[in-house]
This record gives sequence, structure tokens and C-alpha cells, in this order.
Amino acid sequence: MTAPGDIDALAHDHVFLGDSHDDNTRRTLWVVALTTIMMVGEIVAGTVFNSMALLADGFHMATHAVALAIAAGAYAYARRNAHNRRFTFGTGKVGDLAGFASALVLAIIAIGIAVESVQRLFNPSTVAFGEATVIAVIGLIVNIASAFLLSGGHHHHGHDHHDHHHGAHHRDNNMRSAFMHVLADALTSVLAIAALIAGRYLGWVWLDPVMGIVGGIVIAAWAWNLLRDTAAVLLDTSDPHLEQEIRDEVERPGDARIFDLHVWRVGPGAHAAIVGFAGGASTETVRQRLTAVHELQHVTVEAR
Repeated sequence: MTAPGDIDALAHDHVFLGDSHDDNTRRTLWVVALTTIMMVGEIVAGTVFNSMALLADGFHMATHAVALAIAAGAYAYARRNAHNRRFTFGTGKVGDLAGFASALVLAIIAIGIAVESVQRLFNPSTVAFGEATVIAVIGLIVNIASAFLLSGGHHHHGHDHHDHHHGAHHRDNNMRSAFMHVLADALTSVLAIAALIAGRYLGWVWLDPVMGIVGGIVIAAWAWNLLRDTAAVLLDTSDPHLEQEIRDEVERPGDARIFDLHVWRVGPGAHAAIVGFAGGASTETVRQRLTAVHELQHVTVEAR
């Protein structure tokens, strides 16, 4: 029988926040302040200069600011409740919930931008191309600065098949949502600039609302990708590559065979697993083998 003192020694917390959690919080707050100022400037300028492309970029930046505010709030909430026992597996998935919410907002805004742009396409109006271009260029500069702040010197894309799955295990979907949003916002800024220059020097007034439509499609595509990935985490979808790694480690010696396996993500770079096995190996032996799977932070082993 395990003594009370031994039970205390076995107790552990369930803090599965990312390694850069606090640093990500600070960077996100800086970008929220920066983009909110630019957002107001673009929306006002787009209204005054009658540019749909500029308005689309401004409203996209507005959703960017909202998404970043949600991200910052999620970081703060996750940190504040990291040791709250009501959260059985910690608050590591709060960022995925925030990313899912911001993606829903972006999807709605994308539809609004596309509808308004189509209306402008069939009912063109005068655009102050020169003034609007200046504002759009400033917006692009802000987007680039925001991307630099959020990247923090980290790589966001793997270079091969193995790196891709390794990155998927460790990425912070809350920061990823903010970073991808900035990149999408930068793209719509480029589209707005192209449309405004073409309208001013080539007389292609129709290109301004067309770029608004393209911007809406870009936002919708980004929103869909984020919805898909965050929903997978929220619904505890298993990673087949991680499952296979666990099976390989446990079953390779030949004295254990897994009959029940559940693997789910509980935070950036952290997974939990329930492993049921049969065979001559002991639970402690199987547990030792699983230490080679670095993504596993909380493991329950059952022998039959």
C-alpha cells in the first residue's frame, strides 16, 4: 500500500501552457495597440476617399485587432487559471478556443466584404486614388511590423514531412491565428495598393472592388483553415502519426500489445494519453518506454 507521503510525492499539476506563453502575451498586446490605431485610420480614409479596397483592408484590420484582443485575453485567462483544479487538464486549450472564435468572426466579415464589393462592382463610384494609396501603404508597413513582432524570431513552417508533423505537435494555435491573420492582412493591403495604382494610372476603376472580393476570399480561406485546425483540437481529435509513434515504442520489444489507445492535445506541445495494453510487460516498463515520446505530458497506463 502506498503511504500518504508517497501519494503527495506522486501528485502533479496540470499546467500545459506553451513555453513562450508570457512572451506571446506581451507581443500580442503591442500589436493590438499598433493595429487598432491603423484600423481607425484606414476605415476613416476609406470612407472619405470612397475606396472599397481600402475599406476592405480597414475592416480586415478591424477583425485582426479583434482577433488579437481575443488572443491576448485568452493568454491572460489561461495563465490566471493555470492552477485552477476545475480545469481537469489545465487551460492549455484556451488558445484553441480563442482561435476558433476569431475564425468565426473573420468568416462573417469575409462575407460582408465580398457582398459590399460586388455591389460596388456593379455600381462604381469615384475614388480618391492618390490619398487612398498613401493610407494603404502605411497599413502595409504596420502589417509588416506586426508580423515581425509576432514572429519573435521563431519559425512557423516546417521544412520537410517530419518537421511538419513535429511543428503541428508544438505550435500555439492562439499565436498562429494572430500571425496568420497579420499575413492575410498584409496580402489584402498589397491587393488594395495594386488596385488603387491601377485605378489612378490605367483607369481600371473596376479593379478596386475586384480586389475587395479577392480580399474577402483570402480572409474566408484563412478562417476555414483555422476553424478546421482549432476544431480538431477542441474535439480531441487524435494525431495518427503520434499514435503510431506510441505503438512503435510500446510494442517494438514484443512483450506488450496495445488494445486501447486515446491520445489528445491538452496544450501547445503537450498531449495526454490513455494506453491499455496486454502482455508480459509491466505498467512501469511501458511507462518508461513512453518517455521517448516527448509530446506526452500526461500518461495513464492500464494493463490487462
